[in-house]
Amino acid sequence: MSKQILIDAAPWETRVAVLEDTTLGELYVERGRDRSVAGNVYKGSVVRVLPGMQAAFVDVGLEKAAFLHVSDLTGPDLVRAIVEEPGEDDVELEVTPPRRRVQFAPIEERLTKGQELLVQVSKEPIGSKGARVTANVSLPGRHLVHMPGTDHVGISRRIEDPEERERLRDAVESERSSPDGFIVRTACEGATKREIRDDVRFLTRLWAHVQQTAEGATAPALVHRDLDLVLRVLRDLFTADVERLVVDDPAEYTRIREFAEALMPRLAARVECYQGTTPLFEQFGVETKIARALERRVWLKSGGYLVIDQTESLTTIDVNTGRYVGKKDQEETVLRTNLEAAKQVVHQLRLRNIGGIIVIDFIDMEKLANRRKVFDSLQDAVRTDKARSTILQISELGLVQMTRKRTRESLGQLFLEACPHCDGLGRLRSTETIAYDALRRLSRAAADPERTGDLVLAVHPAVADFLAADGAAHVQALASRFGRPARVEARPDAARDEIGIERE
Repeated sequence: MSKQILIDAAPWETRVAVLEDTTLGELYVERGRDRSVAGNVYKGSVVRVLPGMQAAFVDVGLEKAAFLHVSDLTGPDLVRAIVEEPGEDDVELEVTPPRRRVQFAPIEERLTKGQELLVQVSKEPIGSKGARVTANVSLPGRHLVHMPGTDHVGISRRIEDPEERERLRDAVESERSSPDGFIVRTACEGATKREIRDDVRFLTRLWAHVQQTAEGATAPALVHRDLDLVLRVLRDLFTADVERLVVDDPAEYTRIREFAEALMPRLAARVECYQGTTPLFEQFGVETKIARALERRVWLKSGGYLVIDQTESLTTIDVNTGRYVGKKDQEETVLRTNLEAAKQVVHQLRLRNIGGIIVIDFIDMEKLANRRKVFDSLQDAVRTDKARSTILQISELGLVQMTRKRTRESLGQLFLEACPHCDGLGRLRSTETIAYDALRRLSRAAADPERTGDLVLAVHPAVADFLAADGAAHVQALASRFGRPARVEARPDAARDEIGIERE
Protein backbone atom coordinates (compact mmCIF):
# COMPACT_ATOMS: atom_id res chain seq x y z
CA MET A 1 0.00 0.00 0.00
CA SER A 2 1.35 3.40 -1.04
CA LYS A 3 1.14 5.94 1.79
CA GLN A 4 1.52 9.71 1.47
CA ILE A 5 1.02 12.69 3.80
CA LEU A 6 -0.26 15.94 2.29
CA ILE A 7 -0.12 19.22 4.25
CA ASP A 8 -2.23 22.18 3.14
CA ALA A 9 -0.79 25.04 5.23
CA ALA A 10 -2.58 28.39 5.25
CA PRO A 11 -2.35 31.22 7.84
CA TRP A 12 -5.95 30.61 8.91
CA GLU A 13 -6.08 26.81 8.85
CA THR A 14 -3.74 23.83 8.50
CA ARG A 15 -5.09 20.56 7.10
CA VAL A 16 -3.23 17.26 6.96
CA ALA A 17 -4.43 14.36 4.80
CA VAL A 18 -3.08 10.82 5.04
CA LEU A 19 -3.54 9.02 1.72
CA GLU A 20 -3.42 5.22 1.56
CA ASP A 21 -3.11 4.50 -2.15
CA THR A 22 -5.82 6.86 -3.41
CA THR A 23 -8.02 6.52 -0.31
CA LEU A 24 -8.22 9.30 2.27
CA GLY A 25 -7.38 7.44 5.46
CA GLU A 26 -7.25 10.25 8.02
CA LEU A 27 -7.73 14.01 8.12
CA TYR A 28 -6.39 16.39 10.76
CA VAL A 29 -7.33 20.06 11.02
CA GLU A 30 -5.95 22.83 13.22
CA ARG A 31 -7.25 26.37 12.99
CA GLY A 32 -5.01 29.27 13.91
CA ARG A 33 -7.36 30.71 16.51
CA ASP A 34 -8.23 27.35 18.05
CA ARG A 35 -4.99 25.42 18.55
CA SER A 36 -5.21 21.94 20.04
CA VAL A 37 -4.63 21.59 23.80
CA ALA A 38 -4.36 17.77 23.87
CA GLY A 39 -0.99 16.77 25.28
CA ASN A 40 -0.46 20.08 27.06
CA VAL A 41 0.64 19.91 30.70
CA TYR A 42 -0.86 22.36 33.22
CA LYS A 43 -0.46 23.19 36.87
CA GLY A 44 -4.08 23.16 37.93
CA SER A 45 -6.14 23.91 41.02
CA VAL A 46 -9.00 21.69 42.22
CA VAL A 47 -12.23 23.69 42.22
CA ARG A 48 -14.65 20.92 43.17
CA VAL A 49 -14.50 17.31 44.35
CA LEU A 50 -17.48 15.05 43.52
CA PRO A 51 -17.44 11.89 45.71
CA GLY A 52 -20.63 10.63 44.06
CA MET A 53 -18.93 10.60 40.65
CA GLN A 54 -15.45 9.83 42.01
CA ALA A 55 -14.21 12.78 40.01
CA ALA A 56 -13.05 16.36 40.38
CA PHE A 57 -13.06 19.54 38.34
CA VAL A 58 -9.71 21.25 37.93
CA ASP A 59 -9.06 24.84 36.82
CA VAL A 60 -6.20 24.74 34.31
CA GLY A 61 -6.81 28.16 32.77
CA LEU A 62 -9.06 27.05 29.91
CA GLU A 63 -12.56 28.40 29.29
CA LYS A 64 -14.13 25.51 31.22
CA ALA A 65 -12.83 23.53 34.18
CA ALA A 66 -11.26 20.20 33.22
CA PHE A 67 -12.65 16.83 34.33
CA LEU A 68 -10.42 14.45 36.32
CA HIS A 69 -11.64 10.93 37.16
CA VAL A 70 -10.22 8.91 40.03
CA SER A 71 -8.89 6.35 37.54
CA ASP A 72 -6.61 9.08 36.18
CA LEU A 73 -5.04 9.50 39.61
CA THR A 74 -3.59 6.00 39.66
CA GLY A 75 -0.38 5.22 41.47
CA PRO A 76 0.93 2.63 43.91
CA ASP A 77 -0.63 4.49 46.85
CA LEU A 78 -3.98 4.99 45.12
CA VAL A 79 -4.97 1.45 44.13
CA ARG A 80 -6.70 -0.46 46.91
CA ALA A 81 -7.03 -3.78 45.06
CA ILE A 82 -6.92 -5.36 41.60
CA VAL A 83 -9.33 -8.20 40.96
CA GLU A 84 -9.04 -10.31 37.80
CA GLU A 85 -12.34 -11.06 36.08
CA PRO A 86 -12.59 -13.75 33.35
CA GLY A 87 -13.92 -12.78 29.93
CA GLU A 88 -17.00 -14.36 28.41
CA ASP A 89 -15.14 -16.09 25.60
CA ASP A 90 -11.80 -16.28 23.82
CA VAL A 91 -12.91 -14.25 20.81
CA GLU A 92 -13.71 -11.22 22.90
CA LEU A 93 -10.40 -11.52 24.69
CA GLU A 94 -8.65 -11.10 21.33
CA VAL A 95 -10.22 -7.66 21.06
CA THR A 96 -10.07 -6.49 24.66
CA PRO A 97 -7.49 -7.33 27.33
CA PRO A 98 -8.53 -9.56 30.28
CA ARG A 99 -10.89 -7.48 32.36
CA ARG A 100 -9.66 -6.17 35.71
CA ARG A 101 -11.75 -4.47 38.38
CA VAL A 102 -9.51 -1.90 40.01
CA GLN A 103 -10.59 -0.63 43.40
CA PHE A 104 -9.27 2.92 43.78
CA ALA A 105 -8.83 4.86 47.00
CA PRO A 106 -11.78 7.32 47.16
CA ILE A 107 -11.04 10.60 45.43
CA GLU A 108 -12.14 12.58 48.48
CA GLU A 109 -9.23 11.02 50.37
CA ARG A 110 -6.79 12.19 47.72
CA LEU A 111 -7.96 15.64 46.66
CA THR A 112 -9.30 18.73 48.40
CA LYS A 113 -10.65 22.01 47.07
CA GLY A 114 -7.82 24.41 46.27
CA GLN A 115 -5.18 21.68 46.01
CA GLU A 116 -2.67 22.18 43.20
CA LEU A 117 -1.52 19.33 40.98
CA LEU A 118 0.13 18.65 37.63
CA VAL A 119 -2.24 17.34 34.94
CA GLN A 120 -2.13 16.65 31.20
CA VAL A 121 -5.00 17.04 28.73
CA SER A 122 -5.96 13.60 27.44
CA LYS A 123 -9.12 14.66 25.60
CA GLU A 124 -9.91 17.96 23.89
CA PRO A 125 -12.92 20.03 24.97
CA ILE A 126 -15.78 18.75 22.82
CA GLY A 127 -19.09 20.56 22.46
CA SER A 128 -20.32 21.69 25.87
CA LYS A 129 -17.83 19.50 27.74
CA GLY A 130 -14.54 20.72 29.10
CA ALA A 131 -11.24 18.94 28.59
CA ARG A 132 -10.49 15.64 30.29
CA VAL A 133 -7.19 15.51 32.13
CA THR A 134 -4.99 12.91 33.77
CA ALA A 135 -2.38 13.16 36.52
CA ASN A 136 -0.38 10.47 34.72
CA VAL A 137 1.77 12.66 32.48
CA SER A 138 3.29 11.06 29.37
CA LEU A 139 5.76 12.81 27.07
CA PRO A 140 6.03 11.41 23.51
CA GLY A 141 9.26 11.49 21.55
CA ARG A 142 10.08 10.17 18.11
CA HIS A 143 10.81 6.61 19.23
CA LEU A 144 9.65 6.46 22.85
CA VAL A 145 6.99 7.76 25.22
CA HIS A 146 8.30 8.79 28.65
CA MET A 147 6.02 7.73 31.53
CA PRO A 148 7.17 9.54 34.70
CA GLY A 149 6.02 7.88 37.91
CA THR A 150 6.04 4.34 36.48
CA ASP A 151 8.77 1.73 36.45
CA HIS A 152 7.96 -0.21 33.33
CA VAL A 153 9.28 -0.61 29.77
CA GLY A 154 6.50 -1.48 27.35
CA ILE A 155 6.71 -2.39 23.66
CA SER A 156 4.16 -1.49 21.00
CA ARG A 157 2.05 -4.49 20.05
CA ARG A 158 2.56 -3.57 16.39
CA ILE A 159 6.21 -4.62 16.71
CA GLU A 160 5.69 -8.36 16.39
CA ASP A 161 9.18 -9.84 15.94
CA PRO A 162 10.23 -11.34 19.34
CA GLU A 163 13.94 -10.73 18.75
CA GLU A 164 13.36 -7.09 17.82
CA ARG A 165 11.14 -6.59 20.87
CA GLU A 166 13.83 -7.98 23.13
CA ARG A 167 16.54 -5.86 21.44
CA LEU A 168 14.55 -2.69 21.92
CA ARG A 169 13.71 -3.51 25.53
CA ASP A 170 17.38 -4.12 26.34
CA ALA A 171 18.39 -0.88 24.59
CA VAL A 172 15.94 1.20 26.63
CA GLU A 173 16.78 -0.56 29.90
CA SER A 174 20.50 0.11 29.38
CA GLU A 175 19.93 3.83 28.82
CA ARG A 176 17.38 4.84 31.43
CA SER A 177 19.00 6.03 34.63
CA SER A 178 15.87 6.91 36.59
CA PRO A 179 13.09 4.52 37.63
CA ASP A 180 10.67 6.28 35.29
CA GLY A 181 9.08 4.11 32.61
CA PHE A 182 9.09 4.21 28.83
CA ILE A 183 6.91 2.82 26.05
CA VAL A 184 8.63 1.84 22.79
CA ARG A 185 6.62 3.26 19.89
CA THR A 186 6.02 1.48 16.58
CA ALA A 187 8.32 4.02 14.89
CA CYS A 188 11.19 2.68 17.02
CA GLU A 189 11.33 -0.61 15.08
CA GLY A 190 14.78 -0.79 13.51
CA ALA A 191 16.10 2.22 15.44
CA THR A 192 19.77 2.24 16.44
CA LYS A 193 20.99 2.26 20.03
CA ARG A 194 22.15 5.84 19.51
CA GLU A 195 18.69 6.98 18.37
CA ILE A 196 17.14 5.31 21.39
CA ARG A 197 19.75 6.84 23.71
CA ASP A 198 19.10 10.31 22.28
CA ASP A 199 15.35 9.92 22.79
CA VAL A 200 15.76 8.72 26.39
CA ARG A 201 18.03 11.64 27.25
CA PHE A 202 15.87 14.21 25.48
CA LEU A 203 12.67 13.04 27.20
CA THR A 204 14.36 12.82 30.59
CA ARG A 205 15.59 16.41 30.24
CA LEU A 206 12.17 17.53 29.04
CA TRP A 207 10.46 16.05 32.10
CA ALA A 208 12.99 17.75 34.40
CA HIS A 209 12.22 21.05 32.65
CA VAL A 210 8.46 20.52 33.06
CA GLN A 211 8.91 19.87 36.79
CA GLN A 212 11.11 22.92 37.20
CA THR A 213 8.63 25.15 35.35
CA ALA A 214 5.75 23.80 37.44
CA GLU A 215 7.54 24.52 40.70
CA GLY A 216 7.85 28.19 39.83
CA ALA A 217 4.32 28.57 38.42
CA THR A 218 1.11 29.63 40.16
CA ALA A 219 -1.98 27.64 39.25
CA PRO A 220 -3.64 27.75 36.82
CA ALA A 221 -0.69 27.78 34.43
CA LEU A 222 0.47 26.12 31.23
CA VAL A 223 3.85 24.50 31.95
CA HIS A 224 4.37 22.51 28.72
CA ARG A 225 2.78 22.94 25.28
CA ASP A 226 2.76 20.03 22.87
CA LEU A 227 3.93 20.51 19.28
CA ASP A 228 1.64 22.13 16.73
CA LEU A 229 -0.23 19.95 14.23
CA VAL A 230 2.45 19.94 11.52
CA LEU A 231 5.28 18.88 13.83
CA ARG A 232 3.05 16.36 15.65
CA VAL A 233 2.37 14.75 12.28
CA LEU A 234 6.10 14.44 11.65
CA ARG A 235 6.70 13.00 15.09
CA ASP A 236 3.77 10.57 15.15
CA LEU A 237 2.86 9.72 11.54
CA PHE A 238 5.94 10.22 9.37
CA THR A 239 7.30 6.70 9.55
CA ALA A 240 9.29 4.45 7.22
CA ASP A 241 6.13 3.24 5.42
CA VAL A 242 5.33 6.80 4.22
CA GLU A 243 6.67 7.25 0.69
CA ARG A 244 6.61 11.03 0.77
CA LEU A 245 5.34 14.06 2.67
CA VAL A 246 4.21 16.98 0.52
CA VAL A 247 3.57 20.51 1.84
CA ASP A 248 2.34 23.46 -0.21
CA ASP A 249 3.94 26.30 1.76
CA PRO A 250 7.67 27.12 1.30
CA ALA A 251 8.11 28.43 4.85
CA GLU A 252 6.51 25.33 6.33
CA TYR A 253 8.62 23.17 4.02
CA THR A 254 11.79 24.72 5.44
CA ARG A 255 10.58 24.20 9.02
CA ILE A 256 9.54 20.61 8.33
CA ARG A 257 12.78 19.78 6.57
CA GLU A 258 14.86 21.13 9.48
CA PHE A 259 12.78 19.20 12.01
CA ALA A 260 13.02 16.00 9.96
CA GLU A 261 16.80 16.31 9.52
CA ALA A 262 17.22 16.70 13.28
CA LEU A 263 14.75 14.02 14.38
CA MET A 264 14.55 11.54 11.50
CA PRO A 265 17.42 12.17 9.06
CA ARG A 266 16.77 8.92 7.17
CA LEU A 267 13.37 10.24 6.08
CA ALA A 268 14.22 13.90 5.47
CA ALA A 269 14.73 13.37 1.72
CA ARG A 270 11.09 12.28 1.41
CA VAL A 271 9.86 15.79 2.31
CA GLU A 272 8.74 17.73 -0.80
CA CYS A 273 7.57 21.28 -1.44
CA TYR A 274 4.59 21.29 -3.80
CA GLN A 275 5.17 23.47 -6.87
CA GLY A 276 1.97 22.93 -8.84
CA THR A 277 -0.50 25.68 -9.76
CA THR A 278 -3.56 23.58 -8.89
CA PRO A 279 -4.13 23.62 -5.09
CA LEU A 280 -2.55 20.59 -3.42
CA PHE A 281 -5.74 19.04 -2.06
CA GLU A 282 -7.53 19.50 -5.38
CA GLN A 283 -4.62 17.96 -7.28
CA PHE A 284 -4.93 14.78 -5.23
CA GLY A 285 -8.75 14.79 -5.08
CA VAL A 286 -8.81 15.36 -1.33
CA GLU A 287 -11.40 18.18 -1.38
CA THR A 288 -13.96 15.84 -2.95
CA LYS A 289 -13.13 13.12 -0.44
CA ILE A 290 -13.61 15.53 2.48
CA ALA A 291 -17.04 16.53 1.14
CA ARG A 292 -18.02 12.85 0.94
CA ALA A 293 -16.79 12.27 4.51
CA LEU A 294 -19.43 14.72 5.70
CA GLU A 295 -22.29 12.93 3.97
CA ARG A 296 -24.72 10.73 5.88
CA ARG A 297 -24.74 7.95 3.28
CA VAL A 298 -21.63 6.01 2.22
CA TRP A 299 -21.84 3.76 -0.84
CA LEU A 300 -20.08 0.40 -0.94
CA LYS A 301 -18.44 -0.92 -4.11
CA SER A 302 -20.93 -3.79 -4.22
CA GLY A 303 -23.88 -1.41 -4.42
CA GLY A 304 -24.77 -1.60 -0.74
CA TYR A 305 -24.45 1.41 1.52
CA LEU A 306 -23.99 2.63 5.09
CA VAL A 307 -26.10 5.25 6.85
CA ILE A 308 -24.18 7.05 9.61
CA ASP A 309 -26.04 9.06 12.24
CA GLN A 310 -24.33 10.84 15.12
CA THR A 311 -26.04 12.02 18.29
CA GLU A 312 -24.55 13.51 21.43
CA SER A 313 -24.39 10.14 23.21
CA LEU A 314 -23.67 7.61 20.44
CA THR A 315 -23.23 6.91 16.74
CA THR A 316 -25.35 4.42 14.82
CA ILE A 317 -24.28 2.83 11.54
CA ASP A 318 -26.90 1.00 9.49
CA VAL A 319 -25.82 -1.47 6.77
CA ASN A 320 -28.08 -1.96 3.73
CA THR A 321 -27.82 -4.14 0.60
CA GLY A 322 -29.00 -1.28 -1.63
CA ARG A 323 -28.56 -2.14 -5.31
CA TYR A 324 -26.64 -5.33 -4.60
CA VAL A 325 -28.81 -8.41 -5.24
CA GLY A 326 -26.08 -11.06 -5.41
CA LYS A 327 -25.73 -14.10 -7.67
CA LYS A 328 -26.64 -16.96 -5.33
CA ASP A 329 -28.91 -17.13 -2.30
CA GLN A 330 -29.92 -14.33 0.05
CA GLU A 331 -27.60 -15.43 2.88
CA GLU A 332 -24.57 -15.23 0.56
CA THR A 333 -25.63 -11.76 -0.62
CA VAL A 334 -26.02 -10.54 2.94
CA LEU A 335 -22.68 -12.03 4.02
CA ARG A 336 -20.75 -10.35 1.19
CA THR A 337 -22.37 -6.98 1.93
CA ASN A 338 -21.64 -7.27 5.65
CA LEU A 339 -18.01 -8.28 5.06
CA GLU A 340 -17.44 -5.26 2.83
CA ALA A 341 -19.30 -3.04 5.30
CA ALA A 342 -17.14 -4.17 8.24
CA LYS A 343 -13.98 -2.80 6.63
CA GLN A 344 -15.68 0.35 5.44
CA VAL A 345 -17.12 1.03 8.89
CA VAL A 346 -13.65 1.08 10.46
CA HIS A 347 -12.37 3.27 7.63
CA GLN A 348 -15.18 5.78 8.21
CA LEU A 349 -14.60 5.81 11.97
CA ARG A 350 -10.93 6.68 11.35
CA LEU A 351 -11.62 9.24 8.65
CA ARG A 352 -14.45 10.99 10.48
CA ASN A 353 -12.70 10.57 13.85
CA ILE A 354 -15.85 9.18 15.44
CA GLY A 355 -15.45 8.10 19.06
CA GLY A 356 -17.53 7.13 22.05
CA ILE A 357 -20.28 4.50 21.87
CA ILE A 358 -20.95 3.06 18.40
CA VAL A 359 -23.71 0.64 17.40
CA ILE A 360 -23.41 -1.12 14.03
CA ASP A 361 -26.58 -2.68 12.61
CA PHE A 362 -25.38 -5.33 10.17
CA ILE A 363 -27.93 -7.07 7.96
CA ASP A 364 -29.43 -10.10 9.72
CA MET A 365 -27.64 -13.40 9.09
CA GLU A 366 -29.14 -16.75 9.96
CA LYS A 367 -25.90 -18.76 10.22
CA LEU A 368 -23.69 -18.41 13.28
CA ALA A 369 -20.61 -19.11 11.14
CA ASN A 370 -21.40 -16.12 8.94
CA ARG A 371 -21.89 -13.83 11.95
CA ARG A 372 -18.48 -14.94 13.21
CA LYS A 373 -16.91 -14.19 9.80
CA VAL A 374 -18.27 -10.65 9.91
CA PHE A 375 -17.08 -10.18 13.49
CA ASP A 376 -13.60 -11.47 12.58
CA SER A 377 -13.48 -9.09 9.60
CA LEU A 378 -14.39 -6.16 11.85
CA GLN A 379 -11.80 -7.25 14.38
CA ASP A 380 -9.06 -7.47 11.73
CA ALA A 381 -9.92 -4.01 10.40
CA VAL A 382 -9.80 -2.46 13.89
CA ARG A 383 -6.21 -3.64 14.32
CA THR A 384 -5.14 -1.04 11.74
CA ASP A 385 -6.72 1.77 13.76
CA LYS A 386 -4.44 3.69 16.14
CA ALA A 387 -7.35 4.64 18.40
CA ARG A 388 -8.12 2.07 21.09
CA SER A 389 -11.41 0.21 20.58
CA THR A 390 -13.46 -2.30 22.54
CA ILE A 391 -15.83 -4.57 20.59
CA LEU A 392 -18.57 -6.85 21.89
CA GLN A 393 -19.73 -9.99 20.11
CA ILE A 394 -22.21 -9.67 17.26
CA SER A 395 -25.75 -10.48 18.37
CA GLU A 396 -28.29 -12.74 16.68
CA LEU A 397 -29.92 -9.59 15.31
CA GLY A 398 -26.67 -8.50 13.68
CA LEU A 399 -25.92 -5.71 16.17
CA VAL A 400 -22.37 -4.93 17.27
CA GLN A 401 -21.68 -2.61 20.17
CA MET A 402 -18.27 -1.01 20.40
CA THR A 403 -16.43 1.96 21.87
CA ARG A 404 -13.62 3.95 20.28
CA LYS A 405 -11.37 6.32 22.16
CA ARG A 406 -12.27 9.93 21.47
CA THR A 407 -9.55 12.58 21.94
CA ARG A 408 -10.67 15.37 19.59
CA GLU A 409 -13.70 16.62 17.70
CA SER A 410 -15.09 14.55 14.85
CA LEU A 411 -15.11 15.99 11.32
CA GLY A 412 -18.83 16.61 11.67
CA GLN A 413 -18.35 18.59 14.88
CA LEU A 414 -15.49 20.53 13.33
CA PHE A 415 -16.91 21.35 9.90
CA LEU A 416 -20.68 21.43 10.47
CA GLU A 417 -23.09 23.37 12.65
CA ALA A 418 -26.76 22.99 13.54
CA CYS A 419 -29.16 24.24 10.86
CA PRO A 420 -31.12 27.26 12.19
CA HIS A 421 -34.07 26.47 9.92
CA CYS A 422 -34.92 22.97 11.18
CA ASP A 423 -34.48 23.15 14.98
CA GLY A 424 -31.05 21.60 14.74
CA LEU A 425 -32.14 18.38 13.07
CA GLY A 426 -30.06 19.06 9.94
CA ARG A 427 -26.46 20.09 9.47
CA LEU A 428 -24.84 22.78 7.34
CA ARG A 429 -21.28 23.89 6.66
CA SER A 430 -20.33 26.37 9.37
CA THR A 431 -19.79 30.05 8.62
CA GLU A 432 -16.11 29.64 9.51
CA THR A 433 -15.66 26.76 7.07
CA ILE A 434 -17.34 28.71 4.24
CA ALA A 435 -15.20 31.77 5.01
CA TYR A 436 -11.97 29.78 4.82
CA ASP A 437 -13.11 28.19 1.57
CA ALA A 438 -13.74 31.71 0.25
CA LEU A 439 -10.21 32.77 1.20
CA ARG A 440 -8.81 29.78 -0.66
CA ARG A 441 -10.79 30.74 -3.79
CA LEU A 442 -9.62 34.34 -3.49
CA SER A 443 -6.03 33.10 -3.25
CA ARG A 444 -6.42 31.06 -6.46
CA ALA A 445 -8.00 33.99 -8.29
CA ALA A 446 -5.27 36.38 -7.17
CA ALA A 447 -2.59 33.97 -8.38
CA ASP A 448 -4.23 33.57 -11.82
CA PRO A 449 -2.26 35.71 -14.32
CA GLU A 450 -5.25 35.73 -16.70
CA ARG A 451 -7.38 37.55 -14.14
CA THR A 452 -6.66 41.29 -14.19
CA GLY A 453 -7.99 44.20 -12.16
CA ASP A 454 -9.15 44.51 -8.57
CA LEU A 455 -10.82 41.47 -7.00
CA VAL A 456 -14.14 41.43 -5.13
CA LEU A 457 -15.04 38.48 -2.92
CA ALA A 458 -18.85 38.40 -2.97
CA VAL A 459 -20.38 36.36 -0.13
CA HIS A 460 -23.39 36.07 2.17
CA PRO A 461 -23.54 38.82 4.86
CA ALA A 462 -22.82 36.34 7.68
CA VAL A 463 -19.66 35.19 5.91
CA ALA A 464 -18.69 38.79 5.17
CA ASP A 465 -19.11 39.68 8.86
CA PHE A 466 -16.87 36.78 9.87
CA LEU A 467 -14.19 37.81 7.38
CA ALA A 468 -14.39 41.43 8.55
CA ALA A 469 -13.80 40.32 12.15
CA ASP A 470 -11.41 37.40 11.73
CA GLY A 471 -10.21 37.41 8.13
CA ALA A 472 -9.46 41.02 7.19
CA ALA A 473 -5.74 40.57 7.77
CA HIS A 474 -5.70 37.46 5.58
CA VAL A 475 -7.46 39.29 2.73
CA GLN A 476 -4.96 42.13 2.90
CA ALA A 477 -2.05 39.67 3.10
CA LEU A 478 -3.25 37.97 -0.08
CA ALA A 479 -3.62 41.32 -1.81
CA SER A 480 -0.09 42.32 -0.82
CA ARG A 481 1.37 38.95 -1.75
CA PHE A 482 0.04 39.06 -5.31
CA GLY A 483 0.10 42.84 -5.73
CA ARG A 484 -3.62 43.06 -6.46
CA PRO A 485 -6.24 45.03 -4.47
CA ALA A 486 -8.95 42.81 -3.01
CA ARG A 487 -11.99 43.41 -0.82
CA VAL A 488 -14.97 41.56 0.62
CA GLU A 489 -18.52 42.56 -0.28
CA ALA A 490 -21.68 41.32 1.45
CA ARG A 491 -24.49 40.25 -0.89
CA PRO A 492 -27.86 39.97 0.93
CA ASP A 493 -29.35 38.02 -1.96
CA ALA A 494 -26.55 35.41 -1.99
CA ALA A 495 -27.07 31.88 -0.66
CA ARG A 496 -25.33 31.18 2.62
CA ASP A 497 -22.59 29.05 1.03
CA GLU A 498 -22.40 30.96 -2.26
CA ILE A 499 -18.95 32.36 -3.09
CA GLY A 500 -18.32 34.70 -5.99
CA ILE A 501 -15.08 36.21 -7.32
CA GLU A 502 -15.61 39.37 -9.38
CA ARG A 503 -13.33 41.91 -11.08
CA GLU A 504 -13.63 45.69 -10.94
